Amino acid sequence: MQYIGRLDRALFSEQALTAIRRAIVAGELAPGTPVKDTELAARMGLSRTPVREALARLTDEGLIETKPHSYTRVTRLDSAAVRDAHAVVQSMHGLATRLAVPKLTPQHFDAMRAANMRFALAVEASALEDAIACDDAFHDVLVQASENHAVAATIRRYTPLLHRAIYLYLGSPLGRDSAPMHERIIAACQAGDAEEAADLAERNWATLAVLMEKKP
Repeated sequence: MQYIGRLDRALFSEQALTAIRRAIVAGELAPGTPVKDTELAARMGLSRTPVREALARLTDEGLIETKPHSYTRVTRLDSAAVRDAHAVVQSMHGLATRLAVPKLTPQHFDAMRAANMRFALAVEASALEDAIACDDAFHDVLVQASENHAVAATIRRYTPLLHRAIYLYLGSPLGRDSAPMHERIIAACQAGDAEEAADLAERNWATLAVLMEKKP
């Protein structure tokens, strides 16, 4: 077996994407901050190519904006764009849940409970990046179980735009309401009540809108 070989460049691109996205979500790279691929590449110990690829994907996600021969920068918080993305993601999670319920197994329920336990601990500890990851993991169980690739792709496309708002939400007192809501979603799923579970999933995402309404 050969262990030493050419490394997959896509892995470097994914690592750069994850690191830069986290920096934007957490505010390390604040809205409006100019971004230079050479500086980011030096900080991460990578070549410019995977960083450029990551920035291109973040542009598609709405977190980076560019103007040729002028600037590349972190997008400013656009309330209208965030609200539009939120409406789509909320609806898609409701649909994913409705489709998933008849297909769920005990392993799915175990995965959801484990993710929610980690989520609750992260929120309690104010480990907001971990809380976002755990929240994503909880909902992703249902998204994957739905076996609807269009729904999954839509959620992947628009969720990153929401992550900065989610970061603010989970850092607020309202964020502590999500773990009990997750348990209600699990209970409805176990009861086989697809409509109730879907309604709860949409209501869970609707709580984010409460915080967004308080933002300019």
